[in-house]
Amino acid sequence: MNFEQALENLKQGCKLGRTGWNGKGMFVVFQKGYPQGIPCNKQTAEAWGMKEGELFKCEPYLQIKTAQGSHAMWVPSINDVLAEDWEVVE
Repeated sequence: MNFEQALENLKQGCKLGRTGWNGKGMFVVFQKGYPQGIPCNKQTAEAWGMKEGELFKCEPYLQIKTAQGSHAMWVPSINDVLAEDWEVVE
């Protein structure tokens, strides 16, 4: 599928990846964010100059599971946007 189709699937809660990615087990998910806020933990509070437990508001974003098994916020490259090899990951 193309990126437009992939994005719609992400918004529906699917995990997606690309056959063209070299890393094993990599996938992207859509995080809905926290428009009303979520209590921030100590690390987030320190990073943003907030008090622990203070409401932290977050807009929706894409998140990737990396080949190393960690998770990170993700912005697609132009190659990802133009790719036609997106697929649902089970």
